[in-house]
Amino acid sequence: MSRLTVKQGLRQRGALAAGLMLFALSLGNHSTVRAAGEAMEHDMSAMSMQGGSPPANARDPHAYAGGTTLDSGPYLLPGVSRLHLADEHVFGVVAVDRLEAVESDQGDHGVYELQSWYGTTYERLVLKAEGEVAAERVEESETELLYSRAVTAFWNLQAGMRHDSSEGPDRNWLALGFAGLAPYWLEIDGGLYLGAHGRSMLQVEAEYELLLTQRWVLQPLVEFTAYGREDSEVGVGSGLARVRAGLRLRYEFSRQFAPYIGLEWQGEFGATADFSRAEGGDTRSTSAVAGVRFWF
Repeated sequence: MSRLTVKQGLRQRGALAAGLMLFALSLGNHSTVRAAGEAMEHDMSAMSMQGGSPPANARDPHAYAGGTTLDSGPYLLPGVSRLHLADEHVFGVVAVDRLEAVESDQGDHGVYELQSWYGTTYERLVLKAEGEVAAERVEESETELLYSRAVTAFWNLQAGMRHDSSEGPDRNWLALGFAGLAPYWLEIDGGLYLGAHGRSMLQVEAEYELLLTQRWVLQPLVEFTAYGREDSEVGVGSGLARVRAGLRLRYEFSRQFAPYIGLEWQGEFGATADFSRAEGGDTRSTSAVAGVRFWF
């Protein structure tokens, strides 16, 4: 018989005894009243035993601990007063997403793209850096230092500073970014950048990892860059300026080390394309890439 059935039966008997007592009081039969009262007391004591004190021979719940607790015993770690969950620890990671050689009609060069962060699950200091290297010197670079805060299970909001360096004058930006995992496992990384003299820029990158096997991974990506106003000193115009699309196939010897090969297409649009044509450059290019991805 289940515990619920026993409780229901006791409640029914208690109600019956209470009714019998009221009926006896109306008739003035004191012996019947005494019997009904004893029945109610017995039923209440039976109900109070449900989930009450354990029997005398019950097993000690701490018997297998051997006297060891979180703050005593031979296995106590010095200086550690309690267990810490993963979201209470501080971690650091350096992830090099792209370290590659690029072969194109415009000349061979190298590209790097890395991201490093240090902090907890919810709050981090993030460093993003990418650039192009040719003739043993950095031709272009973009560096961001951001504070990142988790706002949902899959999204982080970021704020900080960005510094761009190229053949023209350097540009500094106030960065307001976001990064996370969109539906259908799309990894999104983007930001709105505000500069001096009313300059603004929007840059969004989306990528997806398609697991062909447990080691072969095909990774398509696309990146859009748009400017709020023309900046002729660095050769960009207002509106959509650049689109970059790539497809890379990598082999993961481990999750931390994976060489890859791929193709990448890049196009310039609007006034930015006009600046490139004026300087004799191409507004469309396709490149073959080969590199390695790793993190530690």
